[in-house]
Amino acid sequence: MTYDVIVIGAGVSGSAVARELSRYEAEILVMDRADDVCCGTSKANSAIVHAGYDCMPGSMMARMNVRGNEMMEPLARDLDVPFERTGSLLVCTSKERLGGLRDLFERGAANGVPGLKIISGDEARAMEPQLTDAVVGALWAPSAGIINVFLLNIALAENAFTNGVDFHFNTRAERLWQDEGGVWHIRTNNGEYRTRAVINAAGVYADRLHNMVSATRIHITPRRGEYFLLDRTTAGYVRHVVFPQPTELGKGVLVTPTVDGNTLVGPTAFDLADDQRDDVETTQAGLDTIREKASENLRDLPLRQVITSFAGLRAHEDRHEFVLGHVEGAPGFYDCAGIESPGLTSAPAIGEYLGGMIKDDLGLSSKDVWVHTRTGTVDPSLLTLAERNELIRREPAYGQIVCRCESVSEGEILDAIRRPLGARDLDGVKRRVRAGAGRCQAGFCSPRVMDILSRELGLPLEEIRKSGGASRIVVGRTKEVQGQ
Repeated sequence: MTYDVIVIGAGVSGSAVARELSRYEAEILVMDRADDVCCGTSKANSAIVHAGYDCMPGSMMARMNVRGNEMMEPLARDLDVPFERTGSLLVCTSKERLGGLRDLFERGAANGVPGLKIISGDEARAMEPQLTDAVVGALWAPSAGIINVFLLNIALAENAFTNGVDFHFNTRAERLWQDEGGVWHIRTNNGEYRTRAVINAAGVYADRLHNMVSATRIHITPRRGEYFLLDRTTAGYVRHVVFPQPTELGKGVLVTPTVDGNTLVGPTAFDLADDQRDDVETTQAGLDTIREKASENLRDLPLRQVITSFAGLRAHEDRHEFVLGHVEGAPGFYDCAGIESPGLTSAPAIGEYLGGMIKDDLGLSSKDVWVHTRTGTVDPSLLTLAERNELIRREPAYGQIVCRCESVSEGEILDAIRRPLGARDLDGVKRRVRAGAGRCQAGFCSPRVMDILSRELGLPLEEIRKSGGASRIVVGRTKEVQGQ
C-alpha cells in the first residue's frame, strides 16, 4: 500500500506529529529502529517544561517553546500524564553577571513569556533554602514545570494509535528516494515502504536522512549529557527547577525535582564525533563535573542518595535552531530535525505546526470522530483504601507487589504490557509503571517481571530483553530436566 504520511522516529516530536495528523482522514505510519517508542533522545533528558526566556526572539525555538509550554497543561490533562507547574529559578552567583539576568528577562519578554521577575539572592533563598550564600540574584519564571517525559511520549503514541495510526518497530530507514510520480520510497531492513509524505523525526540521525534528499545540507552533532538520579528520600530538597546561568553549550547543570519524587542533577554537555551517535556511556569526568557545577549553586547536595547515573544525546544542529517544515528540492519531505532543548517543551507545538502544514499540503479532511483523551495505567497508591480493596477483589493481580521499591503490583505490569503499544521488555515496563526504577534499580524485581513478560508475550526467558536489540538477560540454562 501507499501511505499518506510516514513519520520516521517515534520520539516525543514524531509521536506528537502523528497524534496531530490522526485528526484527519489519512493512512499514517510511524516507524522506528527501536522496539518501542521513547528509546532515543526522548528517554534521557531533564523532563523540564521550559518557560522560553533563553531562546532568541524570532527563532523557531522561541515560537515552539512558548506555544508548547502553553499547550502542555491541557494536553497532560487530556492524556493523563503527570505534570506540575513548579516554576524555575535561574540563579546568578556574581554581581558582575547580574546584567545577564536582565538580558534573559528582556529576551523572555520579547518571546511572550508570562510572569518573569528578577529577584534578589535573599528572595531566591526564601524560595529555595538550599541555595548557597554566593547567589546574588535570580530570574523567576513561574510558567516552567516538570513532567513525566516517558509517559508523555507513550501517551502521544497510544492516542495516535487509538485514532488509527500504524506503528512499525525494529524498522530502520536506510535509503529514501522519490519517483517521477512524486511518491516517496523508503528502503528499510524490513522491506520497502511507499508514501505521499515523509516526516523526518529521526533525532541524532535526522541530518543523514535530510542529506539523502536535498542538496541543502544540515549537520547534527550528537551532544552527550550525563545525569545523577537521586532516591525519593531526597524529595523536597528543591521545590523548583534551579538553573545556573547558561553557556554556549546549553543551560548548564541544573537541579530539579521530578514528578515521581526523585531529584535529578545534570546534565553535562560534551560533543561527540559523527560515528558516536549511539554513545550514551557515563564517564568519571562527566559525573565529577556534575558534582562540581551543581555545588556552586546549592549546598549539602545529597549525592550519597544517588541510585543511578545515565546519559542521553541531544541532536544539536550547527545553527542551534529547530529545522522544521519543507525541504528544498524535496517536495513532500518535511524536516523535524535539530530537536534539542527545549524540544520536549516544544513537542506539542511542533505537532500542531507540522500537522497543520501537512494537512493543508495534502488536502486532508477532518475525521467525524477523533478521540483526544487517553487514560493511563491505574495507580493503586492514589486510591482510597476502600477503592484499592475493591480493585484487588475484582483484579487480584493488583494485590501482588512485584517491585518493592516502587510498590508496583502485577496488575500494573500486566496493564503496561497489554495496553496499546504495550511494553515488550524490562525497560518498557519501567518507563510505563516504574517497576525497576527505584532504589535497587531492578535488582530484586527483574526475575518476576521477566516471568510476566515471558508468559504474556509467549516468549521463552532467553528471548526477554532489557531494552530491545541484543540486550538479552538470560543467555542459557544451567540445568535441563530431562523427560519432564
